[in-house]
Amino acid sequence: MREGKPMTEEWGGGRGERTMRESWGGLGLRIICAISSNHRAMDEKLIQRLESAVLRLEALSAGFHSSALTADVSDAALDPSVVAFADLIDQYVGKVSSAAEIIGGQVLDVTKLMHEAFLVQKELLTKLKNTQKPDLAGLAEFLKPLNEVIAKANKLTEGRRSDFFNHLKAAADSLSALAWIAYTGKDCGISMPIAHVEESWQMAEFYCNKVLVEYRNKDPNHVEWAKALKELYLPGLRDYVKSFHPLGPVWSPTGKVIAPSKASAPAAPPPPPASLFSSESSHASSSKPKEGMSAVFQQINTGNVTSGLRKVTADMKTKNRTDRTGVVGASEKESHASSPVFSKTGPPKFELQMGRKWVVENQIEKKNLVIEDCDSKQSVYIYGCKNSVLQIPGKVNNITIDKCTKMGIVFKDVVAACEIVNSNGVEVQCQGAAPTISVDNTSGCQLYLSKESLEASITTAKSSEINVLVPGAEPDGDWVEHSLPQQYFHLFKDGHFETTPASHSGG
Repeated sequence: MREGKPMTEEWGGGRGERTMRESWGGLGLRIICAISSNHRAMDEKLIQRLESAVLRLEALSAGFHSSALTADVSDAALDPSVVAFADLIDQYVGKVSSAAEIIGGQVLDVTKLMHEAFLVQKELLTKLKNTQKPDLAGLAEFLKPLNEVIAKANKLTEGRRSDFFNHLKAAADSLSALAWIAYTGKDCGISMPIAHVEESWQMAEFYCNKVLVEYRNKDPNHVEWAKALKELYLPGLRDYVKSFHPLGPVWSPTGKVIAPSKASAPAAPPPPPASLFSSESSHASSSKPKEGMSAVFQQINTGNVTSGLRKVTADMKTKNRTDRTGVVGASEKESHASSPVFSKTGPPKFELQMGRKWVVENQIEKKNLVIEDCDSKQSVYIYGCKNSVLQIPGKVNNITIDKCTKMGIVFKDVVAACEIVNSNGVEVQCQGAAPTISVDNTSGCQLYLSKESLEASITTAKSSEINVLVPGAEPDGDWVEHSLPQQYFHLFKDGHFETTPASHSGG
């Protein structure tokens, strides 16, 4: 183009401009027709992306006399960072979605929500190009659409534990990585974007690895889904953030100002959406045993395990019950002197389902619960119990303690694992063997290990105040307490970070 000539003059005025648009349109039509006639087996998504690219070129050629607002929107949509994020969705999210389509059910449901969350973030990346950096209240309003999708994904993990709980938690927890877009500076409450993505994935990887272990020899589709999920964040999202937003999103200095909606505008600005910055948090409670529970575990630690506990009598056992429902009524096991206390979340349950799974739910203020008629093929699921104690004298396959508060569990042997999730102030004692003990999203947990279970693998994630008590060197010696670290030191050395836990073990 010759210097000093306007674009329309260089192209022959209005006629030249129209000719250029027609040329772009004709070019796009020829490209699409050629693909359709010669490569009909080509992937449909690739055709759609080519069509989209042609439309962008046409919009660019026709936009010389558009309004400033339209030009801004078009420029933002064509920004390299937005186009790259769209490619990330096509490549990485598409791979997770393909595996989920084969699996179906809840895995597909949570994957669709994950796809929706990434599409919402793409829209936010487009908007921030024409938006001034907001204050705290404006940021909350800006992030509201993303926060709503993440909340829907977290909702799938609530309530009774699903058979696909690990899939749901892995996907839902991973979405916290999208909060990198909320980074506004070193004092904003989250790590810098690259570090935030990596840290968020570490929380989700706890459950992703469980999927890999469970389905490694069962179903390759689940394995493929889990691997694709990891690749979405590492390297996918991490490398994208590293390339385009290593110091946080770049806002427009002259764009529009975001104001909170009138319906949600209080006198003081609200904090950013909680689910974007952290998973549901629980107030830290002292790891020291509480008075009521302390008395119960005092008996346990002296070896007088079953003192004061009422056993399941012969007529209570499933095989001897006339109704054959497998339900052991809680009132049958309670002292007549104690008045029943019910949970607000649902009715209490104490039953064996399908001969395979013991369900202990919403037991409140009950210190003498016992599952005596059990075997190594059965699992035990304990949910929503408070200020109670459960004894499992036999061997079971798996024990899960979910959303319990001030709960004591004493078990003999477990074949697979004992899992403690979303709980507060629980105390668990293994009197036999347990290969794996995992603690996730729990505040205040006392683990008592026997000599047979000292080789147990203990995994913790998003948890605080985890203490492990082991037998002393002498047969009648005191228990020795060790605090598992919840703080870590990170030092950048020789081109990488070295991480060392802060040790609090006592002698």
